[in-house]
Amino acid sequence: MEILFYRYNNICEPDLIQTFTAFGITVHTEEMEMTDKSIPPRQCAAKVTEWLMTHSFAFVFSINFFPAISYTCDHFQVPYVCWSVDSPVPELFSNALKKEWNRIFLFDQAQYQFFHPVNPGRVFYLPLATNVKRWESVILNMTEKDYAKYDADVSFVGSLYTEKCRYDRLLSAQRMSGQPYISEYAQGFVCGLIEAQLKVYGYNFISDTLTDRVIREIADADPDFYRGSDTYMDTDRYLAAHQYIGIKLAAVERERTLNRLAQHFHVNLYTNSDASPLPSVHCMGPALTLTEMPMIFHASKINLNITMRPIETGLSLRIWDVLGCAGFLITNYQAEIPEYFEIGRDLETYESMEELEQKVQYYLTHEDDRIEIAINGYEKASRLHTYEKRVAEMIRVLSSITPASLSS
Repeated sequence: MEILFYRYNNICEPDLIQTFTAFGITVHTEEMEMTDKSIPPRQCAAKVTEWLMTHSFAFVFSINFFPAISYTCDHFQVPYVCWSVDSPVPELFSNALKKEWNRIFLFDQAQYQFFHPVNPGRVFYLPLATNVKRWESVILNMTEKDYAKYDADVSFVGSLYTEKCRYDRLLSAQRMSGQPYISEYAQGFVCGLIEAQLKVYGYNFISDTLTDRVIREIADADPDFYRGSDTYMDTDRYLAAHQYIGIKLAAVERERTLNRLAQHFHVNLYTNSDASPLPSVHCMGPALTLTEMPMIFHASKINLNITMRPIETGLSLRIWDVLGCAGFLITNYQAEIPEYFEIGRDLETYESMEELEQKVQYYLTHEDDRIEIAINGYEKASRLHTYEKRVAEMIRVLSSITPASLSS
């Protein structure tokens, strides 16, 4: 079996290529977008067309959804398989999602429930995974110096989202221009909505609560607001909630959480973001994903995960990777966690800042409990939640698709 893997340098790509290859699949890669992110859809379609004209592929694969690939594969009647690992993904609103030859896998149940009705029988749910063997190759070679270097009471690896916050950029541009694109009313509404959502874990109500006026003001204020000409529904509400307010919420939540913990504990932060708003947090700079990150997860007493709210119910990649590195994890509660892990046995969760502080304090003073939970989480992740398991499930789904199942 041969497949074409269309790459754009996503963190999951090497693991999927390795796994496909281990399954006896010959993987051809198209890598032009790994170095040039400005490639237009027409060029993407032309390149995939070249491949399809000269090869007989079982399917074309990508991480996240590329409408240009979908349209091209539909023309050639070759299955297009993609695994969405992010949220939001505006491209999922393209009419290309309706195409017959799509086989779309989404990692978040809420995302799946939203998009499945658009193309029933061709949109599926598949949670993320971890590459335990890759992490073991690093962890088993750790030295005492490595353990000392990466030890901390609490470690957090990830963006603060300040540099990615479109909503803040709009407000900054507004202050510089003096033009009130987003009114004081709308700004107050957004602030109140963020404060309310910060108090609720496991349920995202931002999209349902937004008023048409606030949505319109955000959309009109940004000349780059995504307005696809090839969409099957109005995207303004979804994008205002997830790309603008959701990212702003992530920035606020991460800053407050880290600052609060740093008042009482030694907190190490590994990030490319500006950490100046976190004066008591130990900013260690960025961490190399494949070499440093697994050592951080393994050596830290507590690893913290703060899921960005646009991931409404699903488990972010950080959860799987901490557990795959045999690290102890405390994460905000997500509705899908109990489907895969036992809270208090495989990992820990929190639903308030008070609960987070209490659990950090408890596990820093109860090492045996902490180590036991880390081992349990690792064993479950390595047994049930590897890329091998996910690819096997993906292939099972693909092999089960028949004309009869698609028409039902």
